[in-house]
Order: sequence, then C-alpha cells, then structure tokens
Amino acid sequence: MKTRRIGRNGPEVSALGIGAMSFSNFYGETDEARSHAILDAAREVGVTHIDTANVYGMGTSETAIGTYFTKHGAGLRDGFHIATKAAITRRDGKRFYDNTLAHLESELDQSLARLGTDHVDLFYVHRRNPDIPIEEVAGFLGQLKAKGKTRGIGFSEIAPTSLRRAASEHHVDAVQSEYSLSTRAPELGLVQACAELGAALVAFSPVGRSLLTDDPISLERASGLPWLGTNPRFLEPNYSANLEAVKPFRALASDMGLPAAGLAIAWVLAQGEHVTTIPGTRAVTHFMELVAGWERVLTPEELKAVEEALPLGWAHGDRYSEDQWVGPERYC
Repeated sequence: MKTRRIGRNGPEVSALGIGAMSFSNFYGETDEARSHAILDAAREVGVTHIDTANVYGMGTSETAIGTYFTKHGAGLRDGFHIATKAAITRRDGKRFYDNTLAHLESELDQSLARLGTDHVDLFYVHRRNPDIPIEEVAGFLGQLKAKGKTRGIGFSEIAPTSLRRAASEHHVDAVQSEYSLSTRAPELGLVQACAELGAALVAFSPVGRSLLTDDPISLERASGLPWLGTNPRFLEPNYSANLEAVKPFRALASDMGLPAAGLAIAWVLAQGEHVTTIPGTRAVTHFMELVAGWERVLTPEELKAVEEALPLGWAHGDRYSEDQWVGPERYC
C-alpha cells in the first residue's frame, strides 16, 4: 500500500486517510457504531491517518475517535496518525476565525480530552484570519509543538503565498485543500509550493462530494442538507449537467475494473509523492471502493484517459457559494 510522508522529515502514513467529517451528520445521519466500523475496516487494510476537527459535529467526530481508542485499549492510538483543526468559532452570532494562541491552545486542549490522548500528530489552523500575520500564527503553532501538544503543524485552505510566509517562520508539515478531478485550483501554485517547501498536500473531498462515484448523492437528499443544499454544483441546472458530465468517467472506471470513487482516489495520489487524500464515508462498502483506488498505480496511458474523460474545467458551478467562500483563500 502506498505511504506518504507528512512533512519533509515527518512520519510516514498511509497515502489514503479518513476524512472524519463523515463521523458527524454533515452529509447525512450517522452514529458512533458506523464510525467505529469504518475504523475497524481501516485497521484491517492498514489505513493509519485520521483527519478530524473540533467543529465536526461540535466535537462528535473527535469523541467517536476517542471512544474507539478507549474501547480497544490505549495502545491502539499509537497505530494511528491523528490530525485535528481549530480556529472556526462564532463572535456576535456570526462565524469568526480566531487565530490567537489562546484560542488555538484552548481548543486543542479540548480536542485532546475528547480524543483521549496527550498529543495529536498534526494540528492545523482550520481557516486563516488575515488580521493576524500568518508568520505569527505559524509561531503560535510552533509553541504548541514545543509544548508537546502536537508533533506537526499545518494550515487548511491557504494560498501558496501564505504558505511561503508561514514557512519563513516555522516549517509547515501539511496544507489541507480541496483537490480532485472536479477542483483543480491547487495545481495553480499550491501543489508546487508544497513540494518545494516539504509540506504534504492533504487533499479533501477527492471524490467531488460524491459526484465522482458510481452513486452520487441525489438532488433530493442534497437539497435537504444545510451545506450541500446551497452549494452551486448541487443546484439545478448544474447538478444535472454534472451528472451527465461524469458519465464517461464512470464508464472508464468500469472498463479499468475500478469503482469510480477508486479511480478518483488513484488519480489524486498520482499527482505527487507529497499528496495524500482524506475521503470521508459513512459506509464500509464505500470505504472499500476508496481502498481500491489506494492500491492502484495508474499508468501514463490511464492518466491520459482520465484527463480525456474529465478535462480541465468540466464541472458546472463554483465549488463554493459566496457565503461558503468566506474563509478559504482565493489565489487564482
């Protein structure tokens, strides 16, 4: 199974990880038993990286991971590489991004309690607040690392220029960004900057929030979810156009003996030896489709066929609505 290093001199982890937003109800109802079943399957196949955040279900995701460790014994935690995030909060009833050291440390302490561990392996700033120089924020993360509360530091959804500024203060081990066949903006600088600076690029939503699977979420179900219900790619007429656009890709995957989700994973992992990916799922059957892509190494001819099936710019609609764009840094 493919492994990747988190940071220039960081630990090796499975190139396929678990995006634990799915351990909350973000994409539909779930429960702790289903989350634990995913973790059981991960152990069986050798997936070692779990990526969560304090706001996923307002602690629900982290708690599910913590109870899993408790259930199976404290030694099990050492077999996983655990990442979490903080910075998203509310002020005066509105979403706010708090990058102060006091907030980050307080939230990390609460995450550690829920996870049942004395440290995480990677701690990200979930969203950048531009009012605080990112060099200072990198320094804050460095202080948390020096205290032993995290072994690595990272940022989520930042621009390549911000990464360079942060790295001038403290080595950045990882940058998390949406990256898939339907969202390729990271190729305009972020993929390259991460490689140059020795940071892992942790790709989230690698199957396009289900569009790049054999069973895309229905329009009815998407409409009933608070986040997808306002996302441009899941609104008509974009939704129907996107389903039509991915038909050649699904057919190609079938011809290659892969589930569509597996081919989407294999493509992401082919984009660089520093690229890892963290798809989320609520079902073991879907998890095994993702594992199939982790196992597959695509040939140059297969990569060309994928690009022909889903050429650059094929997706209908922006990846975020205007409200959803508040926080992520736009750089192209």
